[in-house]
Amino acid sequence: MSLTKNYADLEKLEDVVPASTIQNPRCEYKLYRRRWLILGLFVIYSMSNAMQWIQYSIISNIITKYYNVSNFMVDWTSMIYMVTYIPLVFPASWLLDKLGIRVTVLLGATGTCIGSWIKVFSVASDRFLIAFVGQTVAAVSQVFILSLPARVAAVWFGQNEVSSACSIGVFGNQLGVAAGFVLPPLLVKYNENVEITENGLRLMYYSVAVITTATLFLIILMFEDKPDLPPSPAQAALKCSSNSGSFLSSIQRLLTNKGYILLLLSYGINVGVFYAISTLLNQVILHYFPNSEEDAGVIGLVMVIVGMLGSVFCGYILDKTRLFKETTLIVYGFSVLGLLAFTFTLSCGEIFIVYITSALLGFFMTGYLPVGFELASEITYPESEGTSSGLINAGAQIFGIVFTILHGWLISVINEFWANMCLIGMLLGGTLLTAFIPSDLRRQSACQAT
Repeated sequence: MSLTKNYADLEKLEDVVPASTIQNPRCEYKLYRRRWLILGLFVIYSMSNAMQWIQYSIISNIITKYYNVSNFMVDWTSMIYMVTYIPLVFPASWLLDKLGIRVTVLLGATGTCIGSWIKVFSVASDRFLIAFVGQTVAAVSQVFILSLPARVAAVWFGQNEVSSACSIGVFGNQLGVAAGFVLPPLLVKYNENVEITENGLRLMYYSVAVITTATLFLIILMFEDKPDLPPSPAQAALKCSSNSGSFLSSIQRLLTNKGYILLLLSYGINVGVFYAISTLLNQVILHYFPNSEEDAGVIGLVMVIVGMLGSVFCGYILDKTRLFKETTLIVYGFSVLGLLAFTFTLSCGEIFIVYITSALLGFFMTGYLPVGFELASEITYPESEGTSSGLINAGAQIFGIVFTILHGWLISVINEFWANMCLIGMLLGGTLLTAFIPSDLRRQSACQAT
């Protein structure tokens, strides 16, 4: 009741756009100040799931010894996030389309919470299977998160801030990844005394479980599906349209959109390379800098924290310039240069230089994420942002699995340098694909037409 009253007070201060400013007088649009509360809750929700993605891989040398499992099995605690997403993205996108954002977020928050509590019961060194089950439940829940930033931004934010809002939504996921990089090495220490490692794992599991439980309660109490009136002319036009089509017809239109298919491939390559680098970061850093588990975690943290700044910066640039394809191509090209710099400085023997080049890599590779989402929304309008984002994320998971396995195999049979060079070649191919994407900004055209 108190929340409702607070929202009512806020509405007195909101900006309202008269219905007469658009073609259909029934299709008013209005910006609600509580949109920032919704976005903030989404950031926390996304973070609570993403922080579990890399928590095993970043301390793989400790996990393999404690649970007596192989590096490949530890890699799978990360890859399970990718594997489960691919078949489940279609039912999840359908649920988002039919039931709305609130129900989708509730499902994801509940699953994330359950998965984190399952892992609480996996502290003993003979219970890796239980840990993997908990990780799988959390991974399944991710399907209700990754495709939502563009959708939340479009449903709640105006046309001059939608890209920035999307970048902040992506920021939540990256904030969680950052926590996943830095907290496990700080909390879990390898020691000949098994009890010390066990106590570290227990602390990590309980900490994550408490965070996800608190997040679930916040979502239940405060998260809303959509505002009473749409926030932009483009969303108002969608609301007034009587020809939205079915979910399957939307999928068919997306898969016959040449520009979208090129983006699906190029986005998948970029994000897949980032997944591979992140998953195997511990192994790569320890090869060049032995006994540097904490450095590996902090380097991952630097990549993601600087990448979050890149995400927000790129979103701001998109809102100000509307140069969607051009920004995408520039950021992609600098991702190639970032990975080149990172690769060639690994063998320099000075870890502080690796910190610098990892920051450069993270700024552009993570900064690319909202740019790809927003370009997809532009060239596929009026299709649902959740569906277009869900499909390109599915492509990213497929590339992520392939590149992670390939990268690990090349590391074992050749070396880390040539494994990274192979990923650089993939990024060059993705840059070329991006250059061929038509600059067909349909959402911008819809806003201008109104």
